[in-house]
Amino acid sequence: MSLIGQSVTVVGAGVAGLALARALALRGAQVTVLEQADAIREVGAGLQISPNGACVLRALGLYPALEAASVRAQAVQLVDGPSGDAVTRLEVGRLRPDQGYHFLHRADLIALLLQGAVEAGVTLRLLSRVAEVDLSPPRPAVVLDGGERLEAALLVGADGLHSKVRTALNGPETAFFTHQVAWRAVIPAEPGAAPVAEVHMGPGRHLVSYPLRGGTLRNIVAVEERAKWAEESWTLRDDSMDLRLAFAGFSPRVRGWLERVEDPWLWGLFRHQVASTWVDPTGVAILGDAAHPTLPFLAQGASMGLEDAWVLTDCLSRHDTIPAALAAYQALRKPRTTRIVAAATANARAYHMSGLPRVIGHTGLRLLGRLSPGTMLSRFDWLYGHDVTAQPPA
Repeated sequence: MSLIGQSVTVVGAGVAGLALARALALRGAQVTVLEQADAIREVGAGLQISPNGACVLRALGLYPALEAASVRAQAVQLVDGPSGDAVTRLEVGRLRPDQGYHFLHRADLIALLLQGAVEAGVTLRLLSRVAEVDLSPPRPAVVLDGGERLEAALLVGADGLHSKVRTALNGPETAFFTHQVAWRAVIPAEPGAAPVAEVHMGPGRHLVSYPLRGGTLRNIVAVEERAKWAEESWTLRDDSMDLRLAFAGFSPRVRGWLERVEDPWLWGLFRHQVASTWVDPTGVAILGDAAHPTLPFLAQGASMGLEDAWVLTDCLSRHDTIPAALAAYQALRKPRTTRIVAAATANARAYHMSGLPRVIGHTGLRLLGRLSPGTMLSRFDWLYGHDVTAQPPA
């Protein structure tokens, strides 16, 4: 099916939405992105783009911009949080040197995707909040605050955790509070900060940190198990003393970082089901967090959204009709993203072990790292070695 001249409305100007907009526009579609905010801005901190996401940015012609904006990672280091002793090290920099494993600020990724979308001819509409999604044939439509109705041959929901398009396809959902909260912060990095993601693990909590922006900044994400509920939002502030108290039993290295944190962001971690229905034959699809919200314990949220954007575009260009293309897209993406979401959930349990299971688990990782350092990394071949740009849809 030719995408030339096809009208597409994308709801949401995040990672997945902007990547999709550029991918479709490069193939001739007339793409409009609706964003409810008054400007494209990100309150987020750092994120990781593994090789499976980097290959999509390369295929979209944005790899030079990714290289310029990111820090190339060497490794992921697992550390015993209280003692500061190394547990094991995954040499992620060796995974696919042609693509690389990247650390970058979320705002920098959004900026390069936005520039790429605009350069490809995408129309961006700010202050366009969707009030209603209408899936009635023959063409899907959204109704904006104020009453304006917009129809398109294809409507795509890239509108995140609280997606109105997902709700229109699947009905309302109640998320499950995981009894975990996460703090996010960025601090100045120490001189010579190594391009390594450190995962400091402790009973009921862990902290991840890595450098950003040429090693000038250090990203921090700290997770604690707690009974108290925290709102599922990216825009709540917390007292930095609460964060320091939560990790008071960790090593001097971690405590030193946290002493420099001011006004961290706080959000509650909720578990959502992978959406049952991703598409409607009238010409509706969802992708990214709207389709498969994930806990942040495998660093795959952005890369999954990039993969979705490429596969949806490729399916549309390869199939004769929109319904056939959308069915193929869901069939290809749902099993993989379901597996990734499950793996991220399992990581939370592994990071937070206590007592004897913790001792046994850490000892096993140390032995495996010494005796067969490549074995741990090979367990992620299914994840990092996957290249959607080289695998045509069935």
